[in-house]
Amino acid sequence: MLEVRAATVAFGSKRGASPKLALRAVSLKLPTEPSITAIVGESGSGKTTLTRLMLGLLAPTSGTVWYGGHDLGQLDRVAFLRYRREVQAIFQDPYSVYNPFYKVDRSLLLPLMRFGVARSRDEAYARVRQCLEAVGLRPADTLGRYPHQLSGGQRQRVMIARALSLQPRMIVADEPVSMVDASLRATILESLYRLKTERDVSLVYVTHDLTTAYQIADRIVVMFNGEIVEEGEPDQVIHAPRHPYTRSLVAAVPPADPGIDWGLDAEVTALSR
Repeated sequence: MLEVRAATVAFGSKRGASPKLALRAVSLKLPTEPSITAIVGESGSGKTTLTRLMLGLLAPTSGTVWYGGHDLGQLDRVAFLRYRREVQAIFQDPYSVYNPFYKVDRSLLLPLMRFGVARSRDEAYARVRQCLEAVGLRPADTLGRYPHQLSGGQRQRVMIARALSLQPRMIVADEPVSMVDASLRATILESLYRLKTERDVSLVYVTHDLTTAYQIADRIVVMFNGEIVEEGEPDQVIHAPRHPYTRSLVAAVPPADPGIDWGLDAEVTALSR
């Protein structure tokens, strides 16, 4: 469906210094059938730069990005608009993506009208209500509200509903649960997982959290220093990592062992005095 071919992205530096390479000849092919691909790595590894290429928000310094067998850089206006509708984004920060002067209705309705998905305002609202319910939100409690009147988890699910309303083939989610409470992460990840199983939508899930990547992904791609250093099925990558960086990521995950004494009882006792 989407393919990155030997893409390099270099950002200029001041005072004649060498440009910073954010991506180094990265190649990645996403399957046509619905799937979840997790891209993992530490901050600065190139994850977000790669997703910006996939979304057409950034052009590679060298290399190409292909969608449906066509080079993004060569698409005409009609084909590029179709690509824009079929490949949607969910961004990391559920607080800064909304214009605080408008109700969330505007964020949900505007894409439908711009892309011609809905022919009337009533039809657009009907689709919006359906998509809000699909991600676990009550339309009566969501529509007509300003962003500050919703919790972070609600705002993130509104973004998922907005993307879903355009009937995409693929959603690129950049750290979609990193800024919400731990109690909400499972709910949001379940909503994303159901997009694949119930609506045949592919998902690119960008995260630094190996645990959630292992739980929902069909394939894990590990990035380090602007390169893909390992990729494969979750069991292979997590339980039999080949690259030293992947092994260090796995080793950094705290074991879920109730028998380990973290010293919390002593800290609680000290604080209560």
